[in-house]
Amino acid sequence: MQNTSSECLIRLGSFAGVLMLMALLETLAPRRHAPGGKTRRWANHLSLAAINTLAARLLLPLSAMIAALVAEERGWGLLHIVSIPEWLAIVIAVVALDLAIYGQHVLFHAVPALWRLHMVHHADRELDATTGLRFHTLEILLSLLIKSAAVIVLGASAVAVLIFEVLLNATSLFNHANVNLPGWLDQLLRLFLVTPDMHRVHHSVYKPETDSNFGFNLPWWDYLFGTYRAQPMEPHTQMRLGLFQFLDAPVGKLWWILAAPFLGASGRSTSAQPVHRRAKEQHADERSLTSSVGS
Repeated sequence: MQNTSSECLIRLGSFAGVLMLMALLETLAPRRHAPGGKTRRWANHLSLAAINTLAARLLLPLSAMIAALVAEERGWGLLHIVSIPEWLAIVIAVVALDLAIYGQHVLFHAVPALWRLHMVHHADRELDATTGLRFHTLEILLSLLIKSAAVIVLGASAVAVLIFEVLLNATSLFNHANVNLPGWLDQLLRLFLVTPDMHRVHHSVYKPETDSNFGFNLPWWDYLFGTYRAQPMEPHTQMRLGLFQFLDAPVGKLWWILAAPFLGASGRSTSAQPVHRRAKEQHADERSLTSSVGS
């Protein structure tokens, strides 16, 4: 119980610190002009985060930290049956858990029922740090179950899980932030961290861009599995964000965020065609190139 209480304090402290830092950077050096004020947007997203936290505490007796403590006590998991230094086991666990989250993210895009939950995150028409909190409650609960299962299979220690959770929360706030990084710094960070410009591509209305750059923390999985896109087709300051079918929906309302998976529309365009002129041109170029290679 003491371990889980300490975990909550550490996670809450790091969350608040990173959120305030991102809010300051978004004010001083915004990447995009975001119309409208932030007050209602932040209030809705923070309210959603509070609902999700409460639901997780009340509905799920198992958390990733508890799973780690149980696995450690009973000797479950791969890292408990090999003899390696503790520091190396922590590094392996953190990297492996990040791979599991990457795989989960791809899965939530690929499976229609799971996409209905995840589309709530993508429906946001602008990005800021609080978009990193915008996940449907059912997705949060499923993610906790998947994460806990991964922890048990790996035999990740409680320390490794805590490090991973703090990193994941911090990088989710960072890579959704509306922050303008110098080009050289963005390229340097992309060697080991998902940057705001890299992740913004993932929130494009153009489906091939939405289905790319799945990483939240480490960018390596996108490089390794061929899901990486360096830049969007439109400039970052002009690209359209969100989901095409929801461009006129009240996506910023808390009631809509909670109800969206059950309202009918799936958020996926019925066609793979791009939704703006330059996207159409690139799509045509890609088809032409494919035809010429195949002939």
